[in-house]
Amino acid sequence: MTNTEIYELLVNKIPKENILKNESMKKHTSFKIGGVADFFVKVKEIDKIKYILKICKENNIQLNIIGNGTNLLVKDSGIRGIVLKIDMDNIEIEDVKNYNNTDTDRYVNIIVGSGVLLAKLAQILLKNSISGFEFASGIPGTIGGAVKMNAGAYGSEFKDIVVETTCMNYNGEIFKINNKQHKFEYRKSIFQNEEYIILESKLQLKYVDNIKIIKEKMDEYKRSRLEKQPIDFPSAGSTFKRGTDFITAKLIDECGLKGYSVGGAQISTKHAGFVINTGTATAEDVLKLVDIVKNNVLQKFGKNIELEIEIIGE
Repeated sequence: MTNTEIYELLVNKIPKENILKNESMKKHTSFKIGGVADFFVKVKEIDKIKYILKICKENNIQLNIIGNGTNLLVKDSGIRGIVLKIDMDNIEIEDVKNYNNTDTDRYVNIIVGSGVLLAKLAQILLKNSISGFEFASGIPGTIGGAVKMNAGAYGSEFKDIVVETTCMNYNGEIFKINNKQHKFEYRKSIFQNEEYIILESKLQLKYVDNIKIIKEKMDEYKRSRLEKQPIDFPSAGSTFKRGTDFITAKLIDECGLKGYSVGGAQISTKHAGFVINTGTATAEDVLKLVDIVKNNVLQKFGKNIELEIEIIGE
């Protein structure tokens, strides 16, 4: 199917302003790296998501679904077919009645669309004196991406607060999964193995009497990020997963690789677990640098390290 034919199918249901042709993925990833997508489409209505799934299935069109692009490396040759960004932005605060008669905590459920930015939700929860989300306030992603990868920081993860998630499979069927069914592991969930689209998640948090407690914790975490992470350069966050019995960044540092560069990609001098874009990096630069890091760590320590970032594209 030609791109002209794909476009004609898209405009049958999707507003033209929501369809971008030959769109540079540098604009849609925090790494600021990547080739062009044939089509970049933004939707937030269920019927439009179902329509895109239908036309992709019927016409064998490649489909990639992304969030805020903060954990993503797009290859230099770009992405064929359709890149779909789901912008579901609903937020609902729901008091929990009689959660536990012996528990004095006041629990609250937050139903939140997969496209909501974590930083935005954190500020809304702060204003409502709702605690338990502080750990995620500085993570630059969306709810959907955070649930998918079981994002975490400062000793907490999404597995600790997710009650259930409303999903859609690639046949357009909608269903809910509970916390256990997410199969949460370190930076992993069922969504890496199943073609499920996250529509919204229900989180369980709790009220506190003093809003300053929440604000102080958020400020503390912000200071820590500024001090320890290279947030002044484009990156996809932490590039490598922690090992089960080792801290990956420590091993990379001990290999003498801090500051090591390939083209415009560099191991951060501030935190060896981050690959940064110094301004001219290509995806190929990043991938070559990653291979060098993996090989060095394997040879020196006998440890295989895994990527935390997702790589998509041709």
